[in-house]
Amino acid sequence: MSLQGRTILITGAGRGLGRAFAEACAAAKADTIVVADVQAEWGEATAEALRCAGAKATFFAVDLGDPGSIDAFSAKVRAQYAHIDGLVNNGAIATGIGGKTFEEIDIATWDKVMAVNVRGTWLMIKAMAPLLRRSRLGGRIVNLASDTALWGAPRLLHYVGSKGAVIAMTRSLARELGPDGIAVNTIAPGLVLVEATEYVPEERRQLYVSGRAMQRAQLPDDVTGAVVFLLGQGAGFVTGQLLPVNGGFVFN
Repeated sequence: MSLQGRTILITGAGRGLGRAFAEACAAAKADTIVVADVQAEWGEATAEALRCAGAKATFFAVDLGDPGSIDAFSAKVRAQYAHIDGLVNNGAIATGIGGKTFEEIDIATWDKVMAVNVRGTWLMIKAMAPLLRRSRLGGRIVNLASDTALWGAPRLLHYVGSKGAVIAMTRSLARELGPDGIAVNTIAPGLVLVEATEYVPEERRQLYVSGRAMQRAQLPDDVTGAVVFLLGQGAGFVTGQLLPVNGGFVFN
């Protein structure tokens, strides 16, 4: 589970699961952690906390919904790093968009969710692929999906659709990047207790707890181990896979 010598880039690392991934990578002795987030205040705070804990960390702002922002972000990363060894595509729109039926979702919100969660993931991989190909340890990409795309959560079609697309993209990307020695996988967490899920109604929260094989709330630390494993040496021959991490709410 060691990430020693690896440079890991994490999007959406300003808070919640993204910050937990960054802290877990630091604990696993990653050489450098590149923090990316649309909110500069959050991203800077994460990077500073990592540095205070003894890790090397840098923050760069990026808006995954803006292709120009991703290009500018990529240029800054390339100017500072000759390679990266791992990319965690965690950044996404998830907060405050649930509760509407498929007939009630407006086109502008649908397009925004798809632009960030689907197109943004694709463009970030496209931008970082040259640096991942230069990894001497074997490049790793870990995409964040959601188990909502596995059980068909209602009143969340735009988000569910976007995460289903990420799962499908992972399989295609695994074949395209496999010849370069880059492993591409997806994890699908359940409902995790972080800031982004505070808006979720209590009824949905209880559905997750009662429906799990392990009937308790899911915490960030329940997810970080899977990500660290997929970024490390032991997962070099694991690619194109989907790993639900949800306490047995759904089985893959």
